[in-house]
Amino acid sequence: MLRGQVSLEEESQNPPTVGHWKTLMPSKGDKEEPEGGCQDAGGVHVPQSMEQLNVSRLRSSSVEIREKGSEFLRDELHKAQKELKLKDKECERLSKVREQLEQELEELTASLFEEAHKMVREANTKQAAAEKQLREARGKIDMLQAEVTALKTLVITSTPSSPNRELHPQLQSPSKAGFRKGHGRNKSTSSAMVSAASQNVAPEPVSRECREVDSILFAEFQAWKESPTLDKSCSFLDRIYREDVGPCLDFTKQELSELVRVAVEQNTLTIEPVASQTVPVGKVAAEDCGGPNGFRSQIVTKCALSGLPRTCKHRIMLGDSGNYYYISPSCRARITAVCNFFTYIRYIQQGLVRQDVELMYWEVMRLRREMSLAKLGFYPSEM
Repeated sequence: MLRGQVSLEEESQNPPTVGHWKTLMPSKGDKEEPEGGCQDAGGVHVPQSMEQLNVSRLRSSSVEIREKGSEFLRDELHKAQKELKLKDKECERLSKVREQLEQELEELTASLFEEAHKMVREANTKQAAAEKQLREARGKIDMLQAEVTALKTLVITSTPSSPNRELHPQLQSPSKAGFRKGHGRNKSTSSAMVSAASQNVAPEPVSRECREVDSILFAEFQAWKESPTLDKSCSFLDRIYREDVGPCLDFTKQELSELVRVAVEQNTLTIEPVASQTVPVGKVAAEDCGGPNGFRSQIVTKCALSGLPRTCKHRIMLGDSGNYYYISPSCRARITAVCNFFTYIRYIQQGLVRQDVELMYWEVMRLRREMSLAKLGFYPSEM
């Protein structure tokens, strides 16, 4: 008994180690011990209080295990909560990115539709403008074809030996010259467009004269005829500019002379006759452009090109400026001679003249002679 008490006291002072206990239920191979108590190694029976002590130790160990398990689960729970928070933040960020992308996609779609509608509107506007231009161009083509047909008839019937009186009005007799209403709006051609019926006008006989082809001038004309151009850098036109066109259009008023030359080259010069009631009175201080000044009793005014008081029966307009300049008969003859030359070489360039090269050459020489006579002051009386 004394040993049992000593061992109980020692065991009560030394707590059992966690995780070591004896099994309450005997294993399958163990023998059943008697219910009355336990027997130690020396054969002494252990009382029943010893078993209760072992049970309390087992209970305390299970409590500690539960506490550690619950602590472990709490740690895992905290970790899971942190991960959930991180995932929530990530989801929120992705949601914002998705909303931003959707907004950008909507803006892009709206801008694309707006741009598409704008392009459609512009295309419709351009199509309408193109159709309008096409209609206008077709109308102009029809009109030009009619004019070309009439011009071909006129040009083909004009030769150096028998020039057409309607194509060259300066060759008409004074009795037939008269006031020609059709001469009111002639664009650098110096003669109005006439109908094909004018072919029936009987040509007046022209005096014969001796002539000889200049080999240099004829060679230059042939070279130009192979590739007709209005570029004055070629030898043919360069010579005519130096010898005829330049001196013929060299007037006292240099600035206006240059404008006239440019208008003749661009085929934008208009010459038209004026009635005596609209011609300003001749005074030295009259305006160069010759505007009406209230005096209608005289028909003498200041020529805009020469600056001298002259009887001005015609006036010119450069392009569509609307400004008219009254000119004397001599200045008109010089401008008309240059316009006739440019008209003829334009016809050649456009393929409207169907004649032999030599005949075209002599027609050019005749037009050059007219420019030479005009710059020297000779002009027909009907001017």
